[in-house]
Amino acid sequence: MKLISTLFLSFFSITLLWSQETVIDTTKVIDENYREDQFYLAITYNLLADKPGNVSQTGFSSGFHLGFIRDFPLNEKRNFGLGLGLGASINSYNHNIFVSKNDSGEIEYINLSDADISYTKNKFSTYLVEMPLEFRWRTSTAEEYKFWRIYTGFKVGYLLSSSTKFKGELGTVKNNNIKDFNDFQYGVTFSAGYNTWNFHLYYSLNPILSKDAQLKEQAIDMFAVKFGLIFYIL
Repeated sequence: MKLISTLFLSFFSITLLWSQETVIDTTKVIDENYREDQFYLAITYNLLADKPGNVSQTGFSSGFHLGFIRDFPLNEKRNFGLGLGLGASINSYNHNIFVSKNDSGEIEYINLSDADISYTKNKFSTYLVEMPLEFRWRTSTAEEYKFWRIYTGFKVGYLLSSSTKFKGELGTVKNNNIKDFNDFQYGVTFSAGYNTWNFHLYYSLNPILSKDAQLKEQAIDMFAVKFGLIFYIL
């Protein structure tokens, strides 16, 4: 009886170990046709380039960007591909250009520094739906999810809404959806880093405002430059 019990326990132990190995082996699935589909979240500092004379930025101008990118590998190693996505962004720009309406309801732009008007806040904000297109190089493999990456490409955004806000000695002045904002805003992008943490840069190729927006008969054709961190989540 003791021999039978010993044999039974030995058989049970071997069976259990074999079952565990089988489970481990069968659950380790390697997808050789993997994609780097990713959600992204970016936080940027927004600069205004090509500002008119005596126009300056004041305070911290920020941007928040999020979306999803579908990956399309282009080679057998799958370390080079295209990325096409859809996302949204909210951007604020603090500056010293006062946006107001005159008695006839037309929009006017005034340099607060030249007019010697004191204020605590003056900014405009844009709300965009965006479509990024990226050329993507990475060191990922079917088994490695932490890797180096360099993504560069192009992003086009469509303006859903815009607003301006002033707080100062003239009170609080707000404007919404001014027609002088360009509906389409586009530029080049560059992202590089390791794993989740990556540096991100966007440089616009067209101005935020149309040529109808003028300050002392000079077009306010400022361009957006955004840099910060972008996080990719598989």
